[in-house]
Amino acid sequence: MTTPEVLPAAVIVPPETVERGLKRWYHDYTVMVRWHLASLRMWLVTMTIVQLLSGVGFVLGISLFFVHIPTSAALFVSTGVPVVNLLIVGMVLGPQLVANQRTNGSYDYLRSMPVTRSVTAAAWYTVCLIGGLPAMVVALAVAKLRYDLPLHVSPMIVPAVLLTSFAGTMLGYALGHAIANPMATRLITQLLVFVVFGFAPVLFPVSQMPRWLGTLNWWLPFRHMAVVTRAALTPGGHAAVISAYIVLAVWTIVCAALAGRALGRRA
Repeated sequence: MTTPEVLPAAVIVPPETVERGLKRWYHDYTVMVRWHLASLRMWLVTMTIVQLLSGVGFVLGISLFFVHIPTSAALFVSTGVPVVNLLIVGMVLGPQLVANQRTNGSYDYLRSMPVTRSVTAAAWYTVCLIGGLPAMVVALAVAKLRYDLPLHVSPMIVPAVLLTSFAGTMLGYALGHAIANPMATRLITQLLVFVVFGFAPVLFPVSQMPRWLGTLNWWLPFRHMAVVTRAALTPGGHAAVISAYIVLAVWTIVCAALAGRALGRRA
């Protein structure tokens, strides 16, 4: 007769312990969000204004290429601008802020705060989302008024925006914390702007690209960010939306892992 296996007491976590852990996590998260919003208020205001101007500039600037701009072209570009707004905040301005913190000496102080990596990343994601949403909404409103676009905002805009912002923010977060040289961080983020918006089908159809470049973009997240966002803003069926969500979801996990690894290496 064999005796039943007894699990070690260490693996049995009381429910109240889990509840206290979740409450502590949420408390730390709200404190970090408030701290970011308070300490970066001038930066956030400036960033929001720049984002508003760039988003509206994209929308109005495309009409300069046409005597009479086709509605389809205006709709395609205008529904790609929200992706641009969200990516610039998380993937470009975020790492540059980290580079500035390294330069002025506040980086080590921020890293010494007694909060977990998940709290730090979640709080920063929330701040970037807050910074990117106003420009996105204003740019779409201007596009609607300027070109009388047949926009139809569906509930799917929520996961589309959340996934797009999260993947871009975590990718920028990983770059900002993994690269110790502030100058290198700034150069790489500027290069990303050129590569993403010049060679990713966000503001133009993938059909206008060479086949090999279109295939390469299928494996990258930017094309799929535009697909899911555009599908949530325009009526009718859209091809490859399900596969776009799957690829984008995989990239959100990859980017979160990269951000966590970068924070762990610098801890």
